[in-house]
Amino acid sequence: MRRASRAYGSQAVRLVTDIDRDPWGSVRASLYETARVVSLAPELPGHAPRLMWLLEQQMKDGSWGEGPAPYRLLPTLSAVEALLSAVRSETPSCTGREQLAASAAAGLAAVRNLPSASPWPDTAAIEILVPSLIAQINNHLGQHTIEVTPSLGPWSRGARLDVPHGFARRHEQVARRCQSEGVPLKLHHTFEGIFRHVPQGAVPAPDELLGSSPAATAAWLATTPPSGQSAKAVTELRTVARRYGGCFPEAAPLKAVERLWVPAALAGPGLPPACQATASTWAHDIYDVAGVRGAPGLMPDADDTAMAVLVSALTGEPCDPAPLSAFWTGTHYQCYVGEDTGSVTANAHTLQALSAYMRCRAAASAAHRPRAHQVREWLLEQQQSCGAWTDKWHASPYYATQRCVAALASHGGPCALDAVRSAASWVLASQHDDGTWGVWGGTAEETAYAVKILLTVVASHQPGYDRALEQAETVLEAAISTPDHRHPALWHDKTLYAPQAIVQAEVMAARAMLRTRRGAEPRTPAHERDAEGTAP
Repeated sequence: MRRASRAYGSQAVRLVTDIDRDPWGSVRASLYETARVVSLAPELPGHAPRLMWLLEQQMKDGSWGEGPAPYRLLPTLSAVEALLSAVRSETPSCTGREQLAASAAAGLAAVRNLPSASPWPDTAAIEILVPSLIAQINNHLGQHTIEVTPSLGPWSRGARLDVPHGFARRHEQVARRCQSEGVPLKLHHTFEGIFRHVPQGAVPAPDELLGSSPAATAAWLATTPPSGQSAKAVTELRTVARRYGGCFPEAAPLKAVERLWVPAALAGPGLPPACQATASTWAHDIYDVAGVRGAPGLMPDADDTAMAVLVSALTGEPCDPAPLSAFWTGTHYQCYVGEDTGSVTANAHTLQALSAYMRCRAAASAAHRPRAHQVREWLLEQQQSCGAWTDKWHASPYYATQRCVAALASHGGPCALDAVRSAASWVLASQHDDGTWGVWGGTAEETAYAVKILLTVVASHQPGYDRALEQAETVLEAAISTPDHRHPALWHDKTLYAPQAIVQAEVMAARAMLRTRRGAEPRTPAHERDAEGTAP
């Protein structure tokens, strides 16, 4: 076996082993979620260190969060509200009170400096969470304890935040509907946006985190009298905090998503035999005839259900795709029942899953092929004129495009081939001078997606094809050779997040595919040589 294959195999085994040992998932702490817990559950152990962590994460322009300014709106509002809440709870003589107030004032100025009509990101429930937080912030600013805090500057003298253009008081509209109809399961994940407007007991006690969200759980606790049920919720939050260094992630646990997306990525160059049994066990344990949930407390969704079907098929023991029928609209699959906007990546995953299942169960092809054809046509209709696709679950078009290209290539058809070629042309034309690809600047993650797109179609006749891949391999090598490489947050939940293990698998797989294509003995980074016992 070539050294490249050994290196990839050993890396994949280590990654799968690490994931199997960790039931939570490898994501960074969320500014938004941590600030919500700071505000809503100040009695939770670790409150003071969390406040200090928020202060340390503030950027020079006064904002919080990752990505372009529109993405920083929600985490900045969350941090500001948490700091103002802390200011109100401290006595005027408290040493740290003025520091908290000054930090909040800088955050308020950063929000005011945002363009008033930005194209806001399509993140989870942003239309509810933003106006809800602005209402809470303005309520703080009208209180006497705030008005006598000099370091707040103009914000202590009557200044208020306006709701940015494009946001209505949606949280109140949704809350009124919940008061009469009950709080639907799909709002449990973002319950903190409406909890002040619904009656106590509107949501039953969660078995784990409410909607898998620390913020939603803290909101539920804020309206619940002390009891055995509230004590259980506190225990859940404390357990999550211990796993994430005292802070909180966007969702917990991320186990199902991580254990489906990682083996699907590793299957590109070939899932190592040592990983197949584990991946198969994961897929069958996660698979549910009622539909798969991305995390406990969330609604079943087509995306995770399709990935369970796909991974089970890739490991040779396919699960029945029948649960996907619950999400069928007649032209495509809803990601979850009742969603507002469709997802191309969820439909790309369902098409991949159906294609993989039909390859394993040829006798079932006649039953599934017509629907697979319909999904293919729907995906083709969503392609942009430049050749790319975009999606609501990820900030980068390279992610959505790679998913659609993989699905169309697996299913086939003349129009599908044309679409894949168009996507490859777009990729070649959009590479940065340093060999990377990326929507806000080059990243190893997006470079991996671009590489997979180019390797899907025979495009070697196109100018720059070989050079583009050579540059990309250098980029991927550098990312893998850097211990604890920090991948930028590009994935959508309430704010941006980075599922480290998933991104790591994508980068590893793309590099392995490039090495297989080249067929040459590659240079091996020092940390890999050491792991293999090779002399440096």
